[in-house]
Amino acid sequence: MPTADLPSQKIAAFYSDHHGWLRGWLRKKLGNAFDAADLAHDTYVRILSCGQPPEPEQSRRYLAQVANGLLIDLYRRRRIEAAYLQTLSLLPEPEAPSEEARALVLEALIEIDALLHRLPEKTRRALLLCKLDGLSYREIASRLNVSVSSVEKYIARGLQACYQTLYTHE
Repeated sequence: MPTADLPSQKIAAFYSDHHGWLRGWLRKKLGNAFDAADLAHDTYVRILSCGQPPEPEQSRRYLAQVANGLLIDLYRRRRIEAAYLQTLSLLPEPEAPSEEARALVLEALIEIDALLHRLPEKTRRALLLCKLDGLSYREIASRLNVSVSSVEKYIARGLQACYQTLYTHE
């Protein structure tokens, strides 16, 4: 057997051995087969993008770990979408954005949420307290039980992460 075929055979065996199990596991968590099929697909895409399936004795644990991360992302995305749609429902009809604008805003909100969740907890909290709640650095320091200079560093790190995300996507 040619060695070039080995990775594709290994991947095919990995898929056929575990796909049914993964879809069933996700169906139990999600409560429907359609979302389970989508997430199972996304799980395999994520694993295949790494180039190498896990060792056979680690396969299901690894699949569950990747799928669980995608499941958390799905719930987070749905929560953001529901909050956004709730906010839109409060607007008078003439002020409601178009479907295209809604999709763009929702995409941006999901990206911002993902960025914020990659930040360390205190950095995220400091940035949100500053930008959303309008608290001063001294007030943030008091709430987080840290020094003002720590707050300055947290906010600088948070803003730097936002800047990098903004300019690496252009």
